[in-house]
Amino acid sequence: MTRDLRVHPLRTGPILKYQLAPVPNAVTNTHMLHHLRLLHGSFHTGSPLTVGVWPRLLAILALLVLAGCFSLATAAEGPSLAERLGYKVTDRLLIINGDDVGMCHAANLGTIQCLEQGLMRSATIMVPCPWFPEIAAYAKAHPDKEFGIHLCHTSEWHGYRWGPVAPPDQVPGLLDPDGYLWHEVEQVYGHATPTQALVEARAQIRRALAAGVDVTHLDSHMGTLQYDPEYMKVYLQLAVEFDLPLRMGSQETLTRFGHPEVRPQFAAKGVLFPDHFIYDKLPNESKDVKAFWLGIVKNLKPGVTELYIHAALPTDELQAITGSWKTRSAECALFSQDPDMKKALTDQGIILIGYRAIRDLQRRHLQPTIKESVR
Repeated sequence: MTRDLRVHPLRTGPILKYQLAPVPNAVTNTHMLHHLRLLHGSFHTGSPLTVGVWPRLLAILALLVLAGCFSLATAAEGPSLAERLGYKVTDRLLIINGDDVGMCHAANLGTIQCLEQGLMRSATIMVPCPWFPEIAAYAKAHPDKEFGIHLCHTSEWHGYRWGPVAPPDQVPGLLDPDGYLWHEVEQVYGHATPTQALVEARAQIRRALAAGVDVTHLDSHMGTLQYDPEYMKVYLQLAVEFDLPLRMGSQETLTRFGHPEVRPQFAAKGVLFPDHFIYDKLPNESKDVKAFWLGIVKNLKPGVTELYIHAALPTDELQAITGSWKTRSAECALFSQDPDMKKALTDQGIILIGYRAIRDLQRRHLQPTIKESVR
């Protein structure tokens, strides 16, 4: 994933027009009673609304609402993701994921530094890129480190390109006239098909597995599998087929985009994903990388949150590839060495986790019959 596409500032994360939404929290009696107290508090004692018929109507409403709460509680999905992972419902768990690993040598070095010395707990690999073999060998030699796949259907840089993993004749629509993956997501949609995107994504996952990577999760580079409903079906199919959790947009973000139903749809297939995803505020990061992320970690909500960075060392290689090299190197320094960030996480009681625990939880519960239903 990249955040320096100047024409399309929203293409900084995987939460775009058609993306999915988190399952709303189960309604509880406590929550409903709180809302009823607020409702009663809006009327002044002795006013026309607090005498005569209104108290009786409110009493009836309270009984009906509470009855509905009991029904909803029965049908609710049960414990939160944090509780299913063995934590308290009030705990704040954080996944710091490193995107674009394998893209170049500087990205590999920066990610490894953050994993070994810093706060990063998972990263996602761009399999088609030239430096994939280096990070795949590292992942195989360090099975305790957590690596997912940054499913890649675009090649956005101008002087540094890559092509598909699948045979070109199986994914002809993914290739630009020079034989590389297209620069833009819109170009993918204009020339390729969801079936070709599925073929390429499968090839990437299988190459990583064959190289010895213990794949923990999936996300989508530049959001190609999350812009369009037909491509989102591919995203879901891959998650179920390989039994892997996904990066997913927060309920608030996806509701704002008009798709509050998607997270429940994915959850119904047994696919797991974090409760929250840092996305809406990302345009503010470039103003002050350190201040931005310190503010984020100090205001995390209970549950599991994912944030992503593009850790890389500020080498000549990185500077030749992307104009975002200063932000990427600042993120690397902040999440690998900065004492203020480490102190903030400690002071806030933030629990750092990766995706492997979520994957293992999903694999204990995803039913084979569900897997077959999306093939």
